[in-house]
Amino acid sequence: MIKATVYVTVKQNVLDVQGSAVQGALHSLGFGEVNQVRIGKYLELKLDTSDKAEAEARVKTMCEKLLANTVIEDYRFELS
Repeated sequence: MIKATVYVTVKQNVLDVQGSAVQGALHSLGFGEVNQVRIGKYLELKLDTSDKAEAEARVKTMCEKLLANTVIEDYRFELS
């Protein structure tokens, strides 16, 4: 069994409205030192395979078809 950890974030050139809202809330709570917040998704997948190359290809396909909107989001993943 292989565990895939997937991180999905809004691309740097795309306005992160959610991140801006959190930054504003942090400032209003007195955390003025925060100068940027980016919001993303964290996913853990367990794959029923021991073939790391196959797992890598399958997770990449999952990310591109469903887990990330590749027009506005970047993704990366780790296998263990």
